[in-house]
Amino acid sequence: MTIQEPPLPAVEPKPRPEPLPDPVPLTGCPYKSNPYPLYERMREAGPVHRVLFPSGVQAWLVTGYDAAHAALNDDRLGKNHDRGNDRWRARASIMPEPQHSQLQVHLLHQDPPKHTRMRRFVTDAFTPRRIESLRPRFQELADALIDALPDTGPADLVAGFAAHFPFQVLAEVIGLPQQLAARFDRDWGKVVQPVGPTDPGRPLYEARLHGLQSYIAQVVAHKREHWDDDLLSRLVVARDRRELSQEELDSMIFQLLVAGQEPVTNQITTALIALFRHPDQLARLRDEPDLLPRAVEELLRYDSAFELTTWRFLDQDDDLHGTEVPAGDSVIVSLCAANRDPRRFPDPDTLDLERTPNPHLAFGHGIHFCPGAALARTELQIALGTLLTRLPGLHLAISDEDIEWIPAVLGRGTNHLPVGYDRRR
Repeated sequence: MTIQEPPLPAVEPKPRPEPLPDPVPLTGCPYKSNPYPLYERMREAGPVHRVLFPSGVQAWLVTGYDAAHAALNDDRLGKNHDRGNDRWRARASIMPEPQHSQLQVHLLHQDPPKHTRMRRFVTDAFTPRRIESLRPRFQELADALIDALPDTGPADLVAGFAAHFPFQVLAEVIGLPQQLAARFDRDWGKVVQPVGPTDPGRPLYEARLHGLQSYIAQVVAHKREHWDDDLLSRLVVARDRRELSQEELDSMIFQLLVAGQEPVTNQITTALIALFRHPDQLARLRDEPDLLPRAVEELLRYDSAFELTTWRFLDQDDDLHGTEVPAGDSVIVSLCAANRDPRRFPDPDTLDLERTPNPHLAFGHGIHFCPGAALARTELQIALGTLLTRLPGLHLAISDEDIEWIPAVLGRGTNHLPVGYDRRR
């Protein structure tokens, strides 16, 4: 007698994911507030996708950890804007001439051997040993900003802390005198946010650009008259010795002033928002300050302020991880998508302050690895440790849905972070 097995229940086939558009638009509030669901879809569909930015620029976006790591170390991909083709140049060269030629020849837009020659002028100022020796001074700056906050909340932690602390630290590191540092307008940093020639905001954009360019000229003139043993003075001397061109000097100061401040300001806000969304982790970090170094690495991985890298270009049509990319089209690496790749990070959407190892790509990789990484790490440790210690009961004072994420193409952060706290210690 044959005993028949009961039939297995029918298994409903998984619905096929909706195909991604081509190009994939990287626009809109839902995307800026939480890009990670879209990045997950893109990773699952493949490592390289054509994307569309709000300015109308199209590019090839690299997602996934392995593909991103390889692209950041790919000798075929150059950074110099001269490699861009006419299609890219028609929309992406947003900064007008002559400012584009005068301010865009910094390290982020150079290839070896020029990149190697220019980078050696800045590395000594940002060594981990030097940064660690300045930690007590950085702590003084952080405490002074906390002292100026209201005794009890509410307060805006961007206006009251995050917008100022990174620039004050930067001024100490590069030798920007206090009287000049006090005249720096943070609004000038918005010149890295694309505003097309027909945009209604173009006149304001160009006014910011001219203001920043005039400020850089004042910095150079001051350092030429008041030389000291600091980074800015050494850059001016290198120009006078013809080791740097005037455009290289101005561009490197431009990069220091903008890239050295705004990303850290934004990273403080993204880290705090992540902790506010995980109050148990916030409480643990407050109670276990020795966890700060590892926690900062996880917060950098979990939601990086440098969401996307700047442009890279192939100098001839070539294959990029199975996708044919034309010469001169822009290739951009999604650092945030790489840092949430489950093939590299177990439970990548979980905030694990003890995660180890944690080889995130928040500072890039390869020859363009951020020279200020040690400084940024120290700033974040001091900022978070000071805020959590001196503002007990720190919490978000608005609903999560009311956070206004900046519309920057490459970065993540918010210009306002209203918080409450019990009292200021």
